[in-house]
Amino acid sequence: MPTGVSIEVVPSRILAAVHRSIRIDQIASAWRPALDQVWAFLQQHPGLRTYGHNIFLYHHPENMQSPMDVDFGVQVTRPFERTGEVFSAETPAGKVATALHVGPYQRLADTHNAIHTWASANKISFAGKSWEIYGDWTADASKLETRVEYLLS
Repeated sequence: MPTGVSIEVVPSRILAAVHRSIRIDQIASAWRPALDQVWAFLQQHPGLRTYGHNIFLYHHPENMQSPMDVDFGVQVTRPFERTGEVFSAETPAGKVATALHVGPYQRLADTHNAIHTWASANKISFAGKSWEIYGDWTADASKLETRVEYLLS
């Protein structure tokens, strides 16, 4: 369930990521194989990751019927050279509309919809990128926390 939407200024976050161009309904099946590659890379590069979280960076197409570019990543301490499919990416810095989703991942669309509804009501437009910052894992899905952020124009 989403909490209130607010506007914040956020820093960029450096990611180790694997890129996919997929339809939105493919995210559920694409994220794990992509993150498995990132985590295998991070195990081979000690010190690159400290306490960063999984972050999915979405590059929204102008046509919602088109595939979306998604960087499935993990926050890291510094940029690095590409190895195979794992590359250094960054979330943009700037002003975002944000909300905290608490609950099962299957309900994340509720939080995205709440942000879109809020933006429409406040005549605010997005800049084509959004991301989800996944909090620490817990087996109790009702306590999972995911921060959703949309870059503002």
